[in-house]
Amino acid sequence: MTAPVNAPLTPYATLLGFTRYVDRTGPTKASFVGGLRKQRASRHGFNPHGQFVKALKADIAFHTGGTHLAGVADLVKPRWRPLYQALTPGATAWLASLGEPAGVDLAQTRDALAMLGDLPVKINPHFGVRYADGHAEAVRLHFDETPPSEEAALATLHLMARHMDAVLPHAEPVLVDVRRGVAHRTPEHVKPAQVEQWLAGEAAAFRAIWSTAA
Repeated sequence: MTAPVNAPLTPYATLLGFTRYVDRTGPTKASFVGGLRKQRASRHGFNPHGQFVKALKADIAFHTGGTHLAGVADLVKPRWRPLYQALTPGATAWLASLGEPAGVDLAQTRDALAMLGDLPVKINPHFGVRYADGHAEAVRLHFDETPPSEEAALATLHLMARHMDAVLPHAEPVLVDVRRGVAHRTPEHVKPAQVEQWLAGEAAAFRAIWSTAA
């Protein structure tokens, strides 16, 4: 049974949407949530990075050290080539930082649904990597032109860690800034309880804005 066309949209965010939201201040928070709500209502969305992620995963899975990344810009429509060309050097550098290609394997991750108070947030890493010594990382990719802020990185890593049992058991969360080839991990000094309290407040405000945007 389908919901009526005018049925209220329940508040919901993806990990990307929520972490971009916490990175904003003042009135820009409200306009951002309003934009997310309209996008959800229209059911429109396009991921321009799909082929890029597929190439990166192929290089890890087949131990090819960047050959798939090197050719992926030629496989996409001309409008996306400048984007792919801008992403490739950093991604290749990060791939090289993992060590010998034969010593790293692709690991399957699963999506999870986090509840921050009453706000559902979809936790969706791009993939996992497993090293020869057995330890693993769940990887989320950051594609933006600007580096991830400290707040956005912390929120991403905390929420992934919070649900790692479902995502990739015993793995460490990693946020990779693709353009710069830099991997971000949770700082040792971070207190999870304080992060949880901060995110709960952000989630409550997100829900309130979502409701007023109806």
